[in-house]
Amino acid sequence: MSAETRVAFLGLGVMGYPMAGHVKNAGMDVCVYNRTAAKAEQWVEQYGGDMAPTPAAAAAGCDVVLVCVGNDDDVRQVILGEDGALDAMAEGKILIDHTTASAELARELYGAAKSQGKQFLDAPVSGGQAGAENAILTVMIGGDESTYDAAKPVIDTYSRFNKLLGPAGNGQLAKMVNQICIAGVVQGLAEGLNFAMKTGLDGEALIETISKGAAGSCQMENRYKTMLADEYEFGFAVDWMRKDLGIALAEAQRNGVELPVAEIVDGYYAEVQEMGGGRWDTSSLLTRFTRK
Repeated sequence: MSAETRVAFLGLGVMGYPMAGHVKNAGMDVCVYNRTAAKAEQWVEQYGGDMAPTPAAAAAGCDVVLVCVGNDDDVRQVILGEDGALDAMAEGKILIDHTTASAELARELYGAAKSQGKQFLDAPVSGGQAGAENAILTVMIGGDESTYDAAKPVIDTYSRFNKLLGPAGNGQLAKMVNQICIAGVVQGLAEGLNFAMKTGLDGEALIETISKGAAGSCQMENRYKTMLADEYEFGFAVDWMRKDLGIALAEAQRNGVELPVAEIVDGYYAEVQEMGGGRWDTSSLLTRFTRK
């Protein structure tokens, strides 16, 4: 990959917008597409590059096409729908889906790409908006090793760590594990902080102490201050976490796997939605105790 590498980026949400910017800042030629054209215009004004009116127009002539949209339906629309990216790509070129979607869809897209002589990776990310803005995302990848090796220089521009975890679909399965683990940790943190506040402990002093031991976690380090301040208007939204957990729970059901904690926490997030917190950060599980 070099300055002559041409990349399309489809989807300029809170994740895609800065990710596409890092690719452009790395010196690659970037063309963006976004359903709301004003966002694409803003991106071009900030970073340079080009914008296109359709996914197909953005993907035409590109070496790598990156997708980061909302859900399975959105992915199908921009890749396989009318004016979709896949048909517009030349043989041998690489399509990478960074959306958190189903493993079933990843395998479908891999097959569709292969049938046209093209390459595909499912590559969901972890790290949230801050990770995207600071180019420190973790990327979990499924697909062929040769495709991963060819695409890695592009993925490296917005990630701190990325790894191929097996065939198509495995990236999405890994992201499900990621969200299952986070759900349990955040619920535990919410219960612990609520206990601390109700028993009169100094929250700041408490976290300064226990974060240095076995209870420490990324969620504790990055969210305890805002949780203690009852602030949630930022970060990874409850609506999106419920979407992700729904994917994981459906996959678990297909495979006969029990996810009792994830299922319970998903129900707790539903309660937060009912409180009007669908767009609150996932750490808002604490509000189930504090805002009743």
